[in-house]
Amino acid sequence: MIESDESFGAMLTHAWHILPFALLFALPVTVVGGLLLYRLRRGSLASTLTVLVLIPLVATLTGVLGVSGFMFNSTLTTMLLVCLLVALVTVPCAILFGRAIARRSVWEREARERERAAEASRRELVAWISHDLRSPLAGIRAMAEALADGVVSEPAEVAGYAQRIGGETTRLSGMVDDLFELSRITAGALRLTMSAVPLQDVVSDTIAAQTPVAHRKRVRVEAYAQGAPVVSGSDPELARIVRNLVSNAIRHTPPDGTVAVQIGVDGAEALIAVDDGCGGIPDDEIGRVFDVAFRGTRARTPERDGAGGGLGLAIAKGLVEAHKGRILVRNHGPGCRFEVHLPLAV
Repeated sequence: MIESDESFGAMLTHAWHILPFALLFALPVTVVGGLLLYRLRRGSLASTLTVLVLIPLVATLTGVLGVSGFMFNSTLTTMLLVCLLVALVTVPCAILFGRAIARRSVWEREARERERAAEASRRELVAWISHDLRSPLAGIRAMAEALADGVVSEPAEVAGYAQRIGGETTRLSGMVDDLFELSRITAGALRLTMSAVPLQDVVSDTIAAQTPVAHRKRVRVEAYAQGAPVVSGSDPELARIVRNLVSNAIRHTPPDGTVAVQIGVDGAEALIAVDDGCGGIPDDEIGRVFDVAFRGTRARTPERDGAGGGLGLAIAKGLVEAHKGRILVRNHGPGCRFEVHLPLAV
C-alpha cells in the first residue's frame, strides 16, 4: 500500500510495481468491453453508451481487487462502495443520454432525408416546368414570326394562328397559376376563409365546367350523391380540389370511358371519390402520384394533350391537408380511385 507520508519518488516506485498487476486485471476487461462494443455497433445507442460507461468502471474495480490480492479491508470496502454508487448514477444517465442522442440522431437523419427529397423534387419540378414552358413558347414564337413576316396572310389562317396563340397563352397562364398556388401551399402562406360549404354544389359546378372538355375527349362524366354532406372549408379551394381530380381523371381516361364522381358520408367525414379508366397505376408508382411534377408511365399518360406541369395532384393534396383532411389513391376497377376525406361541418 502507498502511504500518505511517502516521498514522490517512493510513490512512483510503488506505482511502477503496481502497474503490471493493474494492467493484468484491467486489460482483459477492456478487451472484453471492446468486443462487446463491436457486437453492439448496430444496436441501440443507449446500450453502447451504457457499456462505454461500465468499461472503465469495471476495469478500475477489477484492477483494484487484483492489486489488493482480494484482501478486503476498510479501504477496499469503501472503494467498492464508491464504485457501486458511481455505477448507480452513471448507468441510468448513460441510458437516458443514449436514448436522447438516439432520438436526435434519428430526427436529424430524417430531416436530412426530407431535405434531400425536397431538393430532388425541386430539381425535378424545374426540369419539368422548363420543358413544358419551352414547348408553348416555341409555338407562340413561331406563329408570331409567321404573322409578322407575312407568311400567313389569309384572314382565316390569321384567325387560326391567333386562336392557337391564345390557347397556348391560356395554357402558359394555367401553369403559372399552378406554380403560384403550389408556392403558397409549400410556403405556408395559404389563408383559407372558412364557411359551411355543401359538397354537392361544389361537385355539380365543377362537373358542369369540365363537361365540354369531357365531350371533346368522348368521356362520360357521371355523378352520384349518397347524402348531402356539408364541410367547413373555403369554397374556391374546395372547387380547385375537385376540379383538379376530375380534370386529371378525364385526361387519363381513354375515349368512350367513364369518370364517376361520388359524394357521401364516411363516419365523421365527408367523402369525395373520383373513379377513372386510366388502366391502373403500377404498384411502384402509386405512392408517388402526389409528388410534384410526377406523371407516371405512358400507361397513365398516353397522350400529351396539353397537360400541365404535373402539379394538379400535388396542389390537391396540399389543399386537402390545409382543410385538415386526407387524400388517398388506389387501383379500382378499370382504373384508379382518388378519395378525399374532409371533416364534416359542426
